[in-house]
Amino acid sequence: MFKRILIANRGEIAVRIIRACKELGVESVAVFSTADADSMHVKLADKKICIGPPHPVKSYLNIGNIISAALVTNCDAIHPGYGFLAENHLFVEETIHNNIVFIGPGPELIDLAGNKSKAIEIMRKNNIPVIPGSINNVHTTEEAIRFARKIGFPVIIKAAFGGGGRGMRTANNENELKNLFPVAKAESKNAFGRDDLYIEKFINKPRHIEFQIIGDNFGNIFTPGSRECSIQRRHQKLLEEAPAVNLSERTAALMENTAIKAAKSINYRNVGTFEFLLDDHENFYFIEINTRIQVEHPVTEMVTGIDLIKEQIKTAAGESIQNLTKDFMLKKEIRIGHAFGHAIEFRINAEDPENDFAPCPGKITGCFIPGGPGIRFDSFITSGYTIPPYYDSLLGKLISWGITREEAISRAVRALNEFKIEGIKTTIPFHLKILSNENFKKGNISTDFIENEKLL
Repeated sequence: MFKRILIANRGEIAVRIIRACKELGVESVAVFSTADADSMHVKLADKKICIGPPHPVKSYLNIGNIISAALVTNCDAIHPGYGFLAENHLFVEETIHNNIVFIGPGPELIDLAGNKSKAIEIMRKNNIPVIPGSINNVHTTEEAIRFARKIGFPVIIKAAFGGGGRGMRTANNENELKNLFPVAKAESKNAFGRDDLYIEKFINKPRHIEFQIIGDNFGNIFTPGSRECSIQRRHQKLLEEAPAVNLSERTAALMENTAIKAAKSINYRNVGTFEFLLDDHENFYFIEINTRIQVEHPVTEMVTGIDLIKEQIKTAAGESIQNLTKDFMLKKEIRIGHAFGHAIEFRINAEDPENDFAPCPGKITGCFIPGGPGIRFDSFITSGYTIPPYYDSLLGKLISWGITREEAISRAVRALNEFKIEGIKTTIPFHLKILSNENFKKGNISTDFIENEKLL
């Protein structure tokens, strides 16, 4: 096991990793920008080191500063969390070059997953179902139009080296494609530093379902189950659930086996997520791989009892997952015919839902965190803390667990109504609006649920 881990991140995920380190008996080192000097992760870590000014490029995205911080503090491993450098293969290469263990997959896997068109082609060659789309990146508007004519409209334009909905546009005809292709190209260049795009057939009213994967260094791979990530706004997830909602046992088993097959096809290592789109006939298609811990990982933890952050650390340290797999399968046999319960995660963002979800940095003047049966809150905020304007607007994640989905929803309504964050706007009222929707309660959801239900 490692002696000391540097956490190359901030906010709630940094706090979450520090807690896992403490339970494993591993020392933690927090890096921070000058804007985060008083942040919770800095206070909780065993050691701390400043890596630069507020702007991410000069601090949390500064590979040289982070590697230097790890060397100065004698860390033997780095945990990247999510975002920032978590999926940057150059950062991983530099980490390894300095004889520091990267807690995550190797640079080759991260590079592969980052090139979505290449990843899709590998899945296609391994008979993993994929959405009809361009085998290679599409470079010009004319090339895009020719390909769209071949597979038929509507189509979706996607950034080959990105995510989070940026560089993504849907075109219903040739005129829209002609206008939107350069827009997506420019957005991709601005967000990811590359303007590579590819084209896919647009799936109407899809659901977004993902499978958590854990792989060790001995070729063992398993999945603790699915997550439902269909409630989105502009391709950004708002809330997630585990397990996936209203999914037949046959389809759930088929998707699970496919996710494992996909992971084995690329010899996947450490923790990651394989994501799929599901149409209204329960046909499913691979869309991408995330080679990091997901924001929504707590819902899987709540329904399985597996600490995914600890598993990341242990597998990176060379431990096998065989005992974890055996224990998990034993639980499933004992509780056959019964669920492990249901969990829902709500992303609590410093945003104004009544003003197009505009970011709302500022000082939290008052704060009451809900509790009670089945309620968990992963965060870094306290009353009096000032949210800086330089970073992601995520304040924390409220997770509700129940024996049934209905109980999880009921507990979530109670907790969200108790939840008070004063001084800034948050997404709490919008989540309550979602929970009151009858189609959501029934599980009649898709990635365009927010727009279709006119919740904005």
